[in-house]
Amino acid sequence: AVAGSRHSMGGQCFATDDWLVDMRGCDALQRFDCERGLVTIGSGACWPAVIAACRAADAPGATSWSIRQKQTGADDLSLGGSLAANVHGRGARMPPLVADVESFELVDARGELVHCDRASDPRLFAHVIGGYGMFGVVTAVTLRLMPRLLLERNVGVCDADAALAAIAAIDTSAWIYGDFQFEIDPRARGFLRRGVWSTYRRTDQDRAVPQRQVELARDEWRRLLELAHTDPTRAFASYAAHYLRTDGQLYWSDTHQLSTYLDGYHADLDAALGDAHRGSEMITELYVRRERLLEFLDAAARVLRARDARVIYGTIRFVERDAETALAWAREPWACVIFNLHVQSGDAGRARSRDDFRALIDVAADLGGSYYLTYHRWASRAQLVRCHPSIEAVLREKQRCDPLGVLTSDWYRHTRALVDGTVPA
Repeated sequence: AVAGSRHSMGGQCFATDDWLVDMRGCDALQRFDCERGLVTIGSGACWPAVIAACRAADAPGATSWSIRQKQTGADDLSLGGSLAANVHGRGARMPPLVADVESFELVDARGELVHCDRASDPRLFAHVIGGYGMFGVVTAVTLRLMPRLLLERNVGVCDADAALAAIAAIDTSAWIYGDFQFEIDPRARGFLRRGVWSTYRRTDQDRAVPQRQVELARDEWRRLLELAHTDPTRAFASYAAHYLRTDGQLYWSDTHQLSTYLDGYHADLDAALGDAHRGSEMITELYVRRERLLEFLDAAARVLRARDARVIYGTIRFVERDAETALAWAREPWACVIFNLHVQSGDAGRARSRDDFRALIDVAADLGGSYYLTYHRWASRAQLVRCHPSIEAVLREKQRCDPLGVLTSDWYRHTRALVDGTVPA
């Protein structure tokens, strides 16, 4: 298996009783093309290092380049892993990361170093990006950058239908990024429907960014996480109040995508709150057509309430269609709904998690939607094939390119067995 930050919870970066290639040391800056806005950097580099490389290339009178998008919620995620999962961020009108990739270098299953771009090998390009390491070890990535922009954050609390109307009427020349973070208490009337709608708009590039702006300290994030477990209505109210205080603040288009992540936070929660809240959080991401988003939210709310599932955090983002990759998850311009559910360990906890996540996948699939493969392996065979109709063709291509099975992972083994019918569906 190939691993960077080892953050793909579906097991894509692990291989039980097999070799693991740790790419974190492969992180050097190789080239920076200031004319074309391209950076080539080792696949083990994490996003803060990519942004730092862009800042180091700044020169007086020249364009200041930086990244277009990254995952939100965590930063120490490798570039190679991001390519393998074909990630997306909070861009208002952006396809997944594939649109930002100019080319890459990889070592294939034969041990040969290959340069790959859309022109030289479109078939390989389409299978490696979003291919979860099945087709080679990516060693370097050339990213397409964008001019670094000064943005103004605009914040409001509204119903999801207002956010949906805003995305439909978007002016991409000004409205660059945004997301909707919804209410998490199932007892609340606004559960999943009412939320904090934050947008980032292009502003006068000569405005000065204040040295001090409103932001949450790490201890305040810890308190919010505790409230999300014990008093979700209060947690949302506190979160919304904080975000409303940031309305009108200025941010850079690259660094506003960086996040505070509290490593090991649940161990502290477990110690403070005891057995009633002991466990962890597991993420899932569901996709539906935008015109069916409200229908999905209402159906998901019914499922979560009926199953007494505990939502700790959730958000809605938007993505444009990916017409390039073989295992494309963004087959349409989706609304992307992310749930972080509280889960418990042990056989009973795992069984409940499986059933909760399968129920949510069914809600999306019944509305013509899908789910993200990266985060877990709870989906049934029927759900996998229904939501990812190209999976069998991709696995056949994997067998053609790597008949000896040199490149493997726990995720690949599970997916192969699930499709072949050799594990319970």
